[in-house]
Amino acid sequence: MPEPGLNELRLDARVAEVLPLRRTPAGVPVASCVLAHESKQMEAGLARDVSVELQAVAVGELAGVLAVVSPGVAVKITGFLAARSMRSRSPVLHLNTIEFLEGN
Repeated sequence: MPEPGLNELRLDARVAEVLPLRRTPAGVPVASCVLAHESKQMEAGLARDVSVELQAVAVGELAGVLAVVSPGVAVKITGFLAARSMRSRSPVLHLNTIEFLEGN
């Protein structure tokens, strides 16, 4: 059984879209993007093609890194899921690390 409160996502993906860097009212940099993931996964003993796009956000120093990434770049990320806002409960991936994969 997972630890209470466990919320960590690790993913290999390609950056599909990067939105312009913005700042919070307190001046903290924020960058948003769309990550596209494709892989084969095992489910019930069968191989399954998986494809998903996730909204992601980076805050602080990591936002500056994400803001200059070109679409199509392959990355390995870690982060956690949170609701988009108090009104929208749709998930957004909050990035903690971004590693650029070879071949970019």
